[in-house]
Amino acid sequence: MTRNGGSSALSRWVQWRVWVQASFLLLWLDPLALRLHTVCGPVFHCYSCPLAAVACPIGVLANFSALHVVPFLAIGTLLVIGGLLGSLICGWVCPFGFLQDMVGRIPVRKFELPAWTAYGRYAVLAGLVVLVPFLWGESHALFFCRVCPAGALEGAVPNVIRQAVAHQPITWPSTTKWIILGAFLTAMLFFWRPWCTMLCPLGAVYSLCNHVSAFYLKVHTDRCTGCKLCHSACNHGLRPNERANDPRCIRCLECTQCDHITLANVFWDTKAVPAEEPTMIESNTPDRIRS
Repeated sequence: MTRNGGSSALSRWVQWRVWVQASFLLLWLDPLALRLHTVCGPVFHCYSCPLAAVACPIGVLANFSALHVVPFLAIGTLLVIGGLLGSLICGWVCPFGFLQDMVGRIPVRKFELPAWTAYGRYAVLAGLVVLVPFLWGESHALFFCRVCPAGALEGAVPNVIRQAVAHQPITWPSTTKWIILGAFLTAMLFFWRPWCTMLCPLGAVYSLCNHVSAFYLKVHTDRCTGCKLCHSACNHGLRPNERANDPRCIRCLECTQCDHITLANVFWDTKAVPAEEPTMIESNTPDRIRS
């Protein structure tokens, strides 16, 4: 794959993204054992996990919906974070996204999901997080937390292990939860971030903020040559130079390694870095089949 420039400070930061994600993971895993479950976090991380520092915002929304109470603090948190960063949280901060990125590095041929699958996130948000709890309560089989793969992986599995080690009677998760977890773990091998792309209700909230957030992707059209290098850099098959703030974008910022695309903001203008001659480098992106 060829890339223009790649010498900007931002493009160097992108190369360290995995370490930024790992650093935030330590924060969400509650190293100080504070267990601040009354605090709504900004990322998708099940509070039933033995190492969860704060509450999952989607779990808060679902449980409050079942109680017919409006969670103003949780909604305010998401609106502030989304209004400032949009889905940058997904690409750089979310621990569940980090897990998918790590599994995605396994050298298995990756396939791209059709664009329409991204609408599934809004269906999950409206249906399983809001409507089902509101109408039938948290005991319903489709209550979000009962089918959430993060809850199964981070909560149910550690609980089973803990009970087995302590020689206690094991409380097994439902068959449905095991099936969903198995399907999700398998999908991670063959698709880039399948949960984020198709089903994540938190990603749905942040994606709606991409076009209005204070930080956003800016295409410097006066310098863009249409080389489509940003297309090759995007693991999700997006076209950043044509629709920089696509709702499906997780803002991993890989496309900014072409200096014609930058991370801009409403506080000061971001100028394009003078382009260099394209150079050939080896791509780290596995072969993909485009839909």
